[in-house]
Amino acid sequence: MRSHLVRTAVLEIYEEVRRQDARADEAMQRVLRREKALRSVERRAVADAVYGLLRLQGRVDHLLGRALQTRKLALKDLATPTQHLLRYAAFLIVGDEQQSAATAANLAGPEVAPYAWALELVASAGSLPDPSDPMEALAVATSLPRWLAKLWSEQLGEAETRSLAEALNQRAPLTIRANALKTTRDALAAALAAEGARVEPTPYSPDGLTFTSRTNVFALAAFKQGLFEVQDEGSQLIAEACNARPGQIVVDACAGAGGKSLALAAAMQNKGRLVACDRDGRRLDEFRLRSRRAGVHNWEARTVPEGSAGERRIGDLRGMADVVLVDAPCSGLGSLRRNPDARWRLTPEEVQTFPPRQREILARYSDLVRPGGLLVYATCSINRAENEDVG
Repeated sequence: MRSHLVRTAVLEIYEEVRRQDARADEAMQRVLRREKALRSVERRAVADAVYGLLRLQGRVDHLLGRALQTRKLALKDLATPTQHLLRYAAFLIVGDEQQSAATAANLAGPEVAPYAWALELVASAGSLPDPSDPMEALAVATSLPRWLAKLWSEQLGEAETRSLAEALNQRAPLTIRANALKTTRDALAAALAAEGARVEPTPYSPDGLTFTSRTNVFALAAFKQGLFEVQDEGSQLIAEACNARPGQIVVDACAGAGGKSLALAAAMQNKGRLVACDRDGRRLDEFRLRSRRAGVHNWEARTVPEGSAGERRIGDLRGMADVVLVDAPCSGLGSLRRNPDARWRLTPEEVQTFPPRQREILARYSDLVRPGGLLVYATCSINRAENEDVG
């Protein structure tokens, strides 16, 4: 592997995220699309390093800050590229790579050589003191911004916050849902094995499979045939909770690109009426493309703006739906494993803007549920104000 090409790409992507407030996935796509000389293994190394560093950025910055402080230096006073390369090296030491300080310095390049002593201190982190403030110590240990560590410790307790952060700081698995309109989970697993992919069943979703080997899923024949959709297990379980059945009227209030709508259609066996709604018609366009590949045809899409115009777009469904799913727009605090940069981009003030909108959407779509029907509310946030307190 050509370490100089990897670190150059890592540095560029991380700079975009850190200084230009770009989303990590979008910056990753831009850079990797342009750097055509990178091999597959190098692209994976870049992605692992960027996402891993973003997950552990809080701890990395603390350790580097403490190490540099021993010689009266500050990380913020160094040249920006040197700061980021030192972060990259420190991540290689404290992250899954568990590299030695010397190896990490070599992989990070000559710019970090003058600070090899600081990396040695990072490698022996036990010699660096933790913050004296208990909340700051929790934030460092969990690699969460202080405000989020405080929020979760108040809602969940310190021990649960540490366990939650440990899970969110792991690499997210690649999970798919077998398309029940075309196959079964067991048959799909066999088809994937025939293509050389290794998978195992998800523990909770009856249709889920998780890849245990690195795989370009979009190049698989099974994907092109519509035998599966990429979908996290948690998302699959939300669709399961709807208990949709053939012949029902089912409304997906915030359908987006349609991941849960496709799962609902499969549960309905393409029978009945599935209404996929979203305020953004462009996202519904993606659902249209996905539905063709999946063989879903019992659906209709509706662009539903806010306000009275939106009320009119769904007024004909009032009191008719057997199932209404409101997977409301949210802060995404429960998906930090897959979107690690969000923890550093979100602010407490921004998080507080979601509950009023969530209540409005819930009130609007709850009117569509028939007497005795089912209303399912979900978010991908772990924040009481966006969940229990909304109802």
